[in-house]
Amino acid sequence: MIPLEVMKLEGFVIDEKPYGETSKILNIITKEKGIIGVLSKGAKRLKSPLRSVSQRFCYANFSVSYKKDKLSTLISADVINPLKNIKKDIEKMSYISFISELTSQVLKQSKNEQIYNDFISCVLKIEDCFDPMVITNILELKYLYFLGVSPEFDGCVVCGSKKVVTLSSSKGGFVCQNHYSGEYKTNEKTIKIIRALKYVDISKISKLELSDVVKNEINDFINEYYDMYTGLYLKSKSFLKKIIKIK
Repeated sequence: MIPLEVMKLEGFVIDEKPYGETSKILNIITKEKGIIGVLSKGAKRLKSPLRSVSQRFCYANFSVSYKKDKLSTLISADVINPLKNIKKDIEKMSYISFISELTSQVLKQSKNEQIYNDFISCVLKIEDCFDPMVITNILELKYLYFLGVSPEFDGCVVCGSKKVVTLSSSKGGFVCQNHYSGEYKTNEKTIKIIRALKYVDISKISKLELSDVVKNEINDFINEYYDMYTGLYLKSKSFLKKIIKIK
C-alpha cells in the first residue's frame, strides 16, 4: 500500500458540503495546489476538533493527506486569520462569496500562484474594512490578465494616443477625442485612477479614498467589460448586485 503524502497547505475554504451524517467535503483554494477537495471526517460533531475549521471562509494552514486529482483528507488546521469583520457583515460576505467564485473560475484558465496571492490580499483588505467594492474591482482588473482579455490602459485602443477622454467597454479600454463616438464620458480622475489600480499591489494598499462618482464609474466599466469579454456569469455576482442595491 502506497503511503499518503501529508502536506501543509495555506488555503481558504470557499465551499462546504455535507458528507454522510457527520462529515463534510470542503473545497479549498490553496496557494500550492490550486483548488482541492478535502474530506473533513466527523466535522459536524459538536466536539470535533475539525468543526470550527471546516466552515466556509476559513483561512488557515491545513494539514492534509493529499491525493492528486482525488479527494484528500483533512488532518488538522491552524487558523491564520478568523476574519471576524467579514463574518458579521452580509455585504462583506457577499463580496467574499463573489471573489471566491470568480477566483475558482480564473484558476481554471491559469494556475499562476499570483492569483492566490491577489485573492488573499483582497480578502484581508476587506477584513481590514477597506471599501469592498474598490478592492474587489482591483482584483477583477488583475484577473482580466489571467483570463487573456486585459483592457488597454496605456493609450487609445485605436491609435495609441495618450490624450484619452473616456473609458469604453465596447472598444476595450481608453479612447481619445479623435476616436470618441458618443460613449459616456467618464470623469478625468476615473481615467487616472483606473490605470493606477491595474498595477497596484493590493497587499501594500494603506489608504484608499475615491469619490462615489469615480468608484461607480470604475465598477460600471468592469461589470460591462466582464459581461462582454469573459463569458463568466456568476450567481454570486447577481446576489451581490442585489445586496448593493438594497444598501
